[in-house]
Amino acid sequence: MTTAARPVLGIICCNRDINGQPAQAVMTRYVLSALTYADAAGLLIPAMPNLMSAREVAPRLDGILLTGTPSNLDPKRYGELVEDGEGPYDPERDEMTARLIEAMLELGKPVFGICRGFQELNVAFGGTLRRDTADHPDLIKHHAPREADFNAMFNQVHPVNLVPGGILHEAYKRDDLDVVSVHFQGADKLGKGLKIEATAPDGIVEAVSAEVNGAPVLAVQWHPEWKAHENPQSQTFFKLLGRALRGEKLGSQ
Repeated sequence: MTTAARPVLGIICCNRDINGQPAQAVMTRYVLSALTYADAAGLLIPAMPNLMSAREVAPRLDGILLTGTPSNLDPKRYGELVEDGEGPYDPERDEMTARLIEAMLELGKPVFGICRGFQELNVAFGGTLRRDTADHPDLIKHHAPREADFNAMFNQVHPVNLVPGGILHEAYKRDDLDVVSVHFQGADKLGKGLKIEATAPDGIVEAVSAEVNGAPVLAVQWHPEWKAHENPQSQTFFKLLGRALRGEKLGSQ
């Protein structure tokens, strides 16, 4: 590990209940994977938009990572007033990430996303989400059965096809990957300006990229942080993050 002049990565927290007490939390596996393979320092960003603004935090960061979490994006965030939306919800995270994405991209700083972070970025670019990726009969299974235990959930794997010429295709130098899939929701309408980086065999978009004000955006619906120390392919995602934090261009951007 190097320590001289490393970039600083902001990692979003979520509002969680821990033993009956409200907490700002992020699973350690995201932090460990990002700081290890991006070779960066990290700061956790509370999802408390009423007490701090994204614009006062963004100038102090070199990039942000929007993590996965059990909560779902509120459908109202993408214009759907529905009765079948399934929580739990975290409206403070919804608001904080929306403002962080906006602030970071205005400053030309990279934004990466995993799972919920992928969905937040799609919505921030004007896209929408579907809420049936676990049980629609025309789709492959994107989530283990609801009764599955934690480890079984993260044993749910399916292939994705990498789009030729994309950032991921260039980084992996192969046409497909097997990825850990744990999501009930996914991209429906793609956000304006987002490029498709990967798709599942059923056509569901699994990764996107963009460049805004010179800042790279890269997000995946799968979970590269899961046991990344055992998976060089997962490490590649975080190495791309490290390159972006250091101002390097990714792929053909």
